[in-house]
Amino acid sequence: MTLTRSQDEPDPSAGGPDASGGPDPAGGPDPSSGGLYARLTEFAGRSAATAGTGKDPVNLPMIRHWCEAMGDDHPAYRGPDAVAPPTMLQAWTMGGLSGHTDRASAHEELFALLDGAGYTSVVATDCEQEYLRPLRPGDEISFDTVIESVSALKTTKLGSGHFVTTRTDVRAGGQLAGTHRFRILKYAPAARPRGPEPTPGTEAEQPAGARAAGGRAAGGRAAEQRATARRPRPVVNRDNAGFWEGVAAHRLLVQRCGDCAALRFPWLPGCADCGSPEWDTVEASGAGTVYSYVVMHHPSFPAFDPPYAVALVELAEGVRMISNVVGVPYDKVRIGMPVRLEFLRVDEELELPVFRAGGED
Repeated sequence: MTLTRSQDEPDPSAGGPDASGGPDPAGGPDPSSGGLYARLTEFAGRSAATAGTGKDPVNLPMIRHWCEAMGDDHPAYRGPDAVAPPTMLQAWTMGGLSGHTDRASAHEELFALLDGAGYTSVVATDCEQEYLRPLRPGDEISFDTVIESVSALKTTKLGSGHFVTTRTDVRAGGQLAGTHRFRILKYAPAARPRGPEPTPGTEAEQPAGARAAGGRAAGGRAAEQRATARRPRPVVNRDNAGFWEGVAAHRLLVQRCGDCAALRFPWLPGCADCGSPEWDTVEASGAGTVYSYVVMHHPSFPAFDPPYAVALVELAEGVRMISNVVGVPYDKVRIGMPVRLEFLRVDEELELPVFRAGGED
């Protein structure tokens, strides 16, 4: 069985100037210098990971979380004879927030070469999966990944760049269980028309969805829709009500275990370290750094205005939370960027903690 999943991004087979054809008409880097494409093609067939191992064996809790997130209640994925959903194939090989420790040097060398040539942005475009046998709870996962191909220079709506395709062979107990091909575009963003510089406190500093844009026809209607749409309301319950009470008082409260003093965020009814239900709170200083981030381009939602960056911020206290970064364009957010807490009122009822780039008081 083979599954192809597209994310509605540019077709890597679409036309575009070859890397030896001179400067990029979209205004990106000139890849002809130094024979960049010839160097890129040398990575085809090189190993990106050898004898990697899954961080966890196939297990029912991960299957349950996946099915809940996907809304898949098929009976084959639960009970004593459960199998893992086939489309979870990649999940068992992921490195998580701590990353991969088993990548070969070729992977880093390829990305460093592309970054050095100016292709610093990345977007996933599509994946293909082939399933040879079902995965069952208890299966120990191993995998090998190879850089299958690097395309010639392609020009897309996002910008110009190179498609990189990797193939991962996933094994269970040493036997091939499936193959996962993953394609990304490493690109230099196309130049965007510049409008008038905003004044402080206007929409450029607000998180996505908190601003309305002008325009005509469809663009004007979309802006009007964003202006009238409200951000989704957070779910407030007895387990997290204290956090939102803190936000209303312009305080970012972090839970602290009453027994082992471990800090935790988001709020939970019990300690993940020792299991104690006793807790109090400490107020975060507001200092933090961007631990990771993604730029959302699609799908659009009436209260949000893509593209925008969603950041995972590591607070000075050591816990992490997801929020917007304000005061900097979405394409200038970087891992390690210092940020500082502030509170933004997005409508008459809702105020949210956000983080301002720079990190100074």
